[in-house]
Amino acid sequence: MLIFIVVMLITGLIVGAIARFLVPGRDPMGCLGTALLGIAGSLVGGFLWNGFAYHDWHVRQVHPIGFIGSVIGAVILLVLLRLFHGRRRSW
Repeated sequence: MLIFIVVMLITGLIVGAIARFLVPGRDPMGCLGTALLGIAGSLVGGFLWNGFAYHDWHVRQVHPIGFIGSVIGAVILLVLLRLFHGRRRSW
């Protein structure tokens, strides 16, 4: 179980770093935030793939979408994070 968590954090860090590289601008997050962005991006990518492949938004099973889908999901989350974080600062 510990190896699974370490591998998931390392993979999330790589995916989150690629997403932060693809979306220009500054982000107020460190290494842990980047890893969590990558892990959440993988979940979002899997959810979107489930809707695309099965034409259904119900989660059938947990399955890895793959590296590209994880990056796409992390980019979507990063853009949403910047959109809502910028709004909060302006109030």
